Amino acid sequence: MQTTFTPEQLRDPATARSNDILRSCVHCGMCTATCPTYQVLGDELDSPRGRIYLIKEMLENDQPADAQTVKHIDRCLSCLACMTTCPSGVHYMHLVDHARAHIENTYKRPLTERILRNVLAWVIPHPRRFRLALLGAKLARPITWAIPDARLRAMIAMAPATIPSVSRNDDPQTFAATGPRKMRVALMTGCAQKALNTDINDATIRLLTRLGCEVVVAKGQGCCGALTHHMGKESLAHISAAANIRAFIAEVPRGLDAIVINTSGCGTTVKDYGHMFRNDALAADAAQVAGLAMDISEVVTKIGLPEGAAKGLCVAYHAACSLQHGQQIKTLPKDLLKRAGFTVVEPADSHLCCGSAGTYNLLQPAISAELKDRKVRTLMAKAPDVIAAGNIGCMMQIGSATGVPVVHTVELLDWATGGPQPAATMQ
Repeated sequence: MQTTFTPEQLRDPATARSNDILRSCVHCGMCTATCPTYQVLGDELDSPRGRIYLIKEMLENDQPADAQTVKHIDRCLSCLACMTTCPSGVHYMHLVDHARAHIENTYKRPLTERILRNVLAWVIPHPRRFRLALLGAKLARPITWAIPDARLRAMIAMAPATIPSVSRNDDPQTFAATGPRKMRVALMTGCAQKALNTDINDATIRLLTRLGCEVVVAKGQGCCGALTHHMGKESLAHISAAANIRAFIAEVPRGLDAIVINTSGCGTTVKDYGHMFRNDALAADAAQVAGLAMDISEVVTKIGLPEGAAKGLCVAYHAACSLQHGQQIKTLPKDLLKRAGFTVVEPADSHLCCGSAGTYNLLQPAISAELKDRKVRTLMAKAPDVIAAGNIGCMMQIGSATGVPVVHTVELLDWATGGPQPAATMQ
């Protein structure tokens, strides 16, 4: 794609990066075949190619975002299926992130939308605030029918039936390896996950220590910054990310083999810290943290999982977009589940998003609901005993529409190697 940015515009690092990305696009349109929103809406402007044209015009003309551009960029899930499909290697993620930051800085949204987005950014990355919000949502359920805004109804529906108690395993501390120590790793405990489902981190710690890892929960860590980053709120995202970088770098002198992440949405962002901070004083530390970041499936594969006997349990594996497209981790979770003794099946169109996508299910509830229904239908067609995924957002999204237990992959691996049966499978 030909671009006409001025030399002055290209002195801005973000614009220079977007220029490189735009010029790599050859208009082939292959991305439209795997774009969930294009499949649902059938609008060229709701495809990656269409959004690329809108972003190009907005950035190249150095103009404030207009309502049409904002509408179509907001409808993007950032599922990154287009990056997996693209034969030219267009790095759509960095381009749409730049576009969202530009929108945040130049476009004045309607008051109710500004309030809603600011509340989400203020609440969800902070577990205590999020817990209180979930409690409020539960109390509001009886009057959901009277709430006209679909986005508010979606937020109320998000609250789990039971809000788990705080897990003290998420406090800063070190868990010793069982037997000879093979690795020393730091566990990213996350933010929303700590409020929604404490079983995931607990299972991760048990599994890793059982496999010979010393697991440290670093002091000072928190939200990875993904939620605010994808809302275009760069300054908030960088504050969160910088806190994590400092927390994990402080553990490096004691020896750190990996930073383990069990929420793939977070993993995609942390692995991109080097890019996010490339022009910052924290650039070197950010790049080091990004290089140490590993999904739990990568770490367990590296250590080696004992082969388990057949469990007689059919597991439908849902591939989170942030894992299969964002991190290009496609087979490891399935391979581990099979090695542990589970029968693994995959739904049709496994490359398509479930519609969760961070805050997408709250901000775009209609499109999200259609994608959720599609995903649940394809999963249920496999008649599974349990559904496994590697991202809390996907788990909540799918779990809200099916009676089949939905658990994290690590919970099944923990169970298969001596841990407790996942609570969700006993309800």
